[in-house]
Formats: sequence, C-alpha cells, structure tokens
Amino acid sequence: MFRDVSACSTYNYADALYWDARYIQEVEFGSFDWYQRYSALRPFIRKYIHPNSRVLMIGCGNAVISEDMVKDGFEDIMNIDISSVAIEMMKKKYESVPQLKYMQMDVRDMSLFPDDMFESVIDKGTLDSLMCGTEAPLSASQMLGEVSRLLKPGGVYMLITYGDPNVRMPHINRPVYNWKIELYIIPRPGFQKPGGAPPLRSHLDPIPLTEKGLLPADYVMEDPESHFIYVCKKLAVPTDLPSKSADSLANDAMRR
Repeated sequence: MFRDVSACSTYNYADALYWDARYIQEVEFGSFDWYQRYSALRPFIRKYIHPNSRVLMIGCGNAVISEDMVKDGFEDIMNIDISSVAIEMMKKKYESVPQLKYMQMDVRDMSLFPDDMFESVIDKGTLDSLMCGTEAPLSASQMLGEVSRLLKPGGVYMLITYGDPNVRMPHINRPVYNWKIELYIIPRPGFQKPGGAPPLRSHLDPIPLTEKGLLPADYVMEDPESHFIYVCKKLAVPTDLPSKSADSLANDAMRR
C-alpha cells in the first residue's frame, strides 16, 4: 500500500495549488477527460447507476462526463474538486444546467455532506491522483472512508483507474467498507490489436478474480495499458462488523 511511484511524475497531484495553476495555464485548451470518455463508460454507468439517482462526481476537474450524463438522462449530479479555479470555471459554464451542481471540496474530508447521501459515486482518476501525492496510503484511506460513509446501502462506488488489482485491491477491498467488488478491464481509447485480430473476450464481461481479489495467474491483457473499472457495491453493514470512522481508517493506514 505505497505511493504509485512508477506511474507518477514529480508533481504532487494531491495538492490544490498544483491543480489551480494547471487549470489557469490550460484554460485555452478547454475541457479534458482523463482515461475514457462517457461513450466508452456508458454501458457500465447505465448498468449500475439509475438516471434518477443522486450521483457524486469526485475530482470532476473540467471534464465533460457529467454534461454527457445529463444529456443521457441523468438528473442530479454533484461535482466536487479540490481546485477552486476548476469549480468556478464549471459553475459559470453550467449555470443554466440545474442538474449539475459544483462545490470546491477535498475528497479526504467531505463532512459537509451527511451520511448515506448518494446512491452512487464516480471516481475517474481521483484515487490515482492521491496515490501520486505525499502520504498516499493515508490520503487514500481518508477518501475511501468518506466515500463509504456517503454511499447509501446498495449504492455503488465506480472507480476508473490505471491501477491493476495488485495495487488497488489492498486499498478498496477492506472489510470495513463492506463492498462487493466486480472488475472490468477496457482498452485505452483507440487501441487496436496487431493485425486487426478480434478481441479474445468482451470488455463488457466482468473479470473472474481469485479469492484474494486478484487477476488469475493465466490472465492476459490484450492492451498492457488498459484501464480498470472497479464496481464496488455497498452492502448492508453486518451486525458483527464494528463501524469505523474515516479517522480510525486513516490511523490504520498509517500503521501499514
């Protein structure tokens, strides 16, 4: 459960000042969606998230995925980001779209929201950013504890990430969250197999995982730079499992 050193640059992606400066510098380039566009994610989002549900988009940046979801019939999306610059830009851009709301907020402390407020949480690259920051395990634990707190029982946390199960499951597959996890693997945009060969399997089918939540030893990724979609469904908390606050989860992370 360490910082994702191999996948990170020298920037601290968990720092608001970094993102404020970046959005100011790149304002002329317009919106940017990390990893995948909505068209590729739509089958998964429509499968697990009802258009009438209350959605929380964490680390929204200036991406258009929420706009695309509204066009597809979604009615209530709260978007948050650590960058006040990004939030002010998006508030102005979508001031006439009542389905979209924007708030500046650090995902490690979302205490302005009450427990069980959302039916779904979408994370496209935000956990990855925290894993590139300082005190990565602590930050990840704080964020995931908050996500679990905000999700209603039966709700879904959808994580879109570059992190394979070896580096992501130790963070998300913890008994205290009580999540049932399904994994999908999709190729990066524009990927084509050499020679135009057809894919071995449909990326719309979940991947069978081992008892430890890892990929089978003989599993071969057709695109070595694939993206991973973890669908974490929050089950009812068992009576024999004591609840933990985000602070206690953070303390656990510090001891690892």
